Amino acid sequence: MSISTNLNNIKSQIPEHVKLVAVSKTKSIEDILEAYNAGQRVFGENKIQEMVDKHEKMPKNIQWHMIGHVQRNKVKYMASFVSLIHGVDNFKLLKEINKQAEKHNRIIDCLFQLKIAEEDSKFGMTEQEIVAIVNSSEFSEMKNINIVGLMGMATFTDNQNQIKEEFSSLKSTFSTLSTQNYFNFNPEVLSMGMSGDFQLAIECGSNMIRIGSTIFGARNYTN
Repeated sequence: MSISTNLNNIKSQIPEHVKLVAVSKTKSIEDILEAYNAGQRVFGENKIQEMVDKHEKMPKNIQWHMIGHVQRNKVKYMASFVSLIHGVDNFKLLKEINKQAEKHNRIIDCLFQLKIAEEDSKFGMTEQEIVAIVNSSEFSEMKNINIVGLMGMATFTDNQNQIKEEFSSLKSTFSTLSTQNYFNFNPEVLSMGMSGDFQLAIECGSNMIRIGSTIFGARNYTN
């Protein structure tokens, strides 16, 4: 099937309140343009330099989401245009994002990444670490970031019960934090769910899913 057909098929399966991030990492400009011409405007990348290159070549009304692990020394390259940074997994990174956003006179939306998977390879913070950050005086002074929600990645497993437990745990944390009133912390986005588990994620409360291979086909990791 074509990219546009795949895209429309996914959109027909998700409720209106769920935002679809088309994960375009390793994909060509031509592939992304096909999705763009089919109406998609939100794309996710996991390497900053690749996202910068695509931003320069693609229409400027695209919302670029950084969905991968972020190195602090590379934040400056995307600070002028990135729409949402999904994987804020430590306070030092958040401070760098705030610093670079200030240079561009922007407020950058971010998601705190919560570690819900058992795998050591997955990044993320605990609920306690997030609470400590948002309660700190240093956080209250950050004027160029806005935490709009949480993000998490479930364990890579066929055990649907385990995945459901991990998603439900993230939803529970999201609900708890949403009742608090913190400066610069306005949790409305719950980003969880990918090609293999997005339907389960939506059932558990996700309102933003990150879909790559189901739209674009298998990734080319040689790029």
